[in-house]
Amino acid sequence: MAADLGIVEDRTLVIKHFCLQNGAVMPEATIAYETYGRLAEGGRNAVLITHGYTSTHHAAGRNPANGNLPGWWDGLIGPGKAIDTEKLFVVSSNMLGSSSGSTNGASLNPQSGRPYGPDFPAITVRDIVAAQRALLDNLGVEHLVTVAGPSYGGYQAFQWAVDYSEFMDGIVPVVTAPRAQNVAQSLAELQARLAADREWHGGHYYDKGGAKTVLTELRVEMLRRNGIEAALAPRYPDRESREAEIRRQAVEWAQRWDAHSLVILRRATIGYDTVKDFAKIKAKVLYVLCRTDRLFAPPIAPRVMDALATAGVDARYFEIDSDLGHSASGPEHAKWSPTLREFLRPLMARLN
Repeated sequence: MAADLGIVEDRTLVIKHFCLQNGAVMPEATIAYETYGRLAEGGRNAVLITHGYTSTHHAAGRNPANGNLPGWWDGLIGPGKAIDTEKLFVVSSNMLGSSSGSTNGASLNPQSGRPYGPDFPAITVRDIVAAQRALLDNLGVEHLVTVAGPSYGGYQAFQWAVDYSEFMDGIVPVVTAPRAQNVAQSLAELQARLAADREWHGGHYYDKGGAKTVLTELRVEMLRRNGIEAALAPRYPDRESREAEIRRQAVEWAQRWDAHSLVILRRATIGYDTVKDFAKIKAKVLYVLCRTDRLFAPPIAPRVMDALATAGVDARYFEIDSDLGHSASGPEHAKWSPTLREFLRPLMARLN
């Protein structure tokens, strides 16, 4: 019988002298995270959960720092659930550069004593994953059962599989792709939108309001693109009330998010392409898309699966039948939880 995790809490790790892929060294990098379950002796029963572009590491349970709301994959993670915390030790890591407790643009640069702002170093998806590896090492994790996450979290799952191929038995990239496209163009458009806000001040806005106007508008657009109208329709059947709720959510999010994180994390996907390294993958792969996702539409699946097969990777594909689009994997957990449980069963059997 599945049960709730109950109260969980934020934790942080400070990595000193964190070396980036480009050779730059951050004096320190803080990574925020949550954990669920217990690490077994030997450190091999762990699962890493990775989050989406504008999401947080609050994946399961109820965290007072997040208003005691359930995590975005709460239906999948917990006692007796597909990612069973009675057997598995789950680490949900915030991304370096994100706005939920990890070092980001609003953080003080130890060398200047001022917020990094637009001078935050140019990190990559590989750097984000390397910071997670340092976190796992610190926690005593010796091996991962799987790495799983939606959207940008799926980018990280694929990157883990090629960068640390011996370290995990499986990956579960969800509503995502193994390479990013048109990043330079989308980054330029994002930066132009931000710069056009009179609150932007060249990105040095920390004592001037925080550029929340354009951030709110960007969030409204993201929510619509990710399928929020279908998700809200049962509770807000008339358009006016739906519009008000979307706006409310966008304003609330913009108040706790730093605009630089959008730039930092978008820029980090420049050059992200794991397809060329598929032959390095030794993990089994469960690739999951959603029927109505407009960001990572199901027609991309055959190319990804063919490339994995050509590289000799043991992979299977599952499609969530949902109207909720890019946001479906959490609220529609019941539609793919049995497939995830089946995928993890043989991987967990190796723990016995």
